[in-house]
Amino acid sequence: VTQAQWKQVMAEDPSGFRGADKPVERVSWNDAVDFCNKLTEIEKKAGRLPKGMSYQLPTESQWEYACRAGTTTAYSWGNSIADTDANWGGSSLRQTRDVGQYNPNPWGFFDMHGNVYEWTADWRRKYQSGPIINPTGPASGRLRVIRGGCWADIPPYLRSDERSYGIPGARHSGVGFR
Repeated sequence: VTQAQWKQVMAEDPSGFRGADKPVERVSWNDAVDFCNKLTEIEKKAGRLPKGMSYQLPTESQWEYACRAGTTTAYSWGNSIADTDANWGGSSLRQTRDVGQYNPNPWGFFDMHGNVYEWTADWRRKYQSGPIINPTGPASGRLRVIRGGCWADIPPYLRSDERSYGIPGARHSGVGFR
């Protein structure tokens, strides 16, 4: 979600790194859910959202599925990372960049690695051993899952399978949502 998209729905922009096409950041999980709920209301009133549908954060497994885009490598483009692949701590920029400045993954999703971490719907949980299809997080917890790494991170935190966590009410310059 860009700052322009956020501002259109929420009126004010909380971001520290300003730019209409930069990802909104410094939004809590609670803020992201509020955005989804308000956008759902707007789109329903305008008749643009099918009955029974709503905007919502992806589950952790949905996020990883979209990030991997059918790949099995560390990143959606391969097993190594360069400054030209994503916005991460190895670049000289040291802040967010406009969305879409790097190549998309094989399914056309931009910035799944780096720029800002992205909130997911799930509470933190331990992975189960063995195969599992579309797992969901526990019904409650203390920490929400964030994925993707951010502009300040080192490569391991940007991997498709890397998980991190945040307090639902916390706001950070490296966290936004999709």
